[in-house]
Amino acid sequence: MTDIFDILSEDRDPIKKLIAKIPGFKGYVERGDRRMSDKILRETVAKDYETQYQRISSLQRDLISSGGLAYIDDLENAAIKIRQFIDRIKTASYGYAGLFDAIKIKEEELANIYNYDLTLLEHVNEVSSAIDNVEASIGSDGLPASIRHLIAISQEVVDAFNKRSDALKGIAL
Repeated sequence: MTDIFDILSEDRDPIKKLIAKIPGFKGYVERGDRRMSDKILRETVAKDYETQYQRISSLQRDLISSGGLAYIDDLENAAIKIRQFIDRIKTASYGYAGLFDAIKIKEEELANIYNYDLTLLEHVNEVSSAIDNVEASIGSDGLPASIRHLIAISQEVVDAFNKRSDALKGIAL
């Protein structure tokens, strides 16, 4: 498998993908703008997931209307995971080590953080697709499986954020 730093150094494709997903995010690759760019990134990620959270809430109302009360708690499990993720990403401290901070981030470590950030952005599409499946399954025998899948994807989002946080903590040690 190719080293992540080599990928970033030679092709910069992951960075281009990350920048393409967030308007006005060009400064993210500039060391001096990391804190502000990290804030912009996390606000964008939170906004995208907030949209998905609202969709889950809407599905809960639909289930109540269609007599699917038995599935409300299961769907709430997914909603709680997404809400937990949104709250954590909004309240995490901003940025990586500043230009003159005692902690300096090496390019390879920064490349890993870029990949975690890209993963967080890409997971929103998986969550959206899982919500689409739940919506399409309302009234069918496939509803419990689609809700379980949404719960699993929601947990993956929380886990991805935890891995990113752990990576940042490892840099700070």
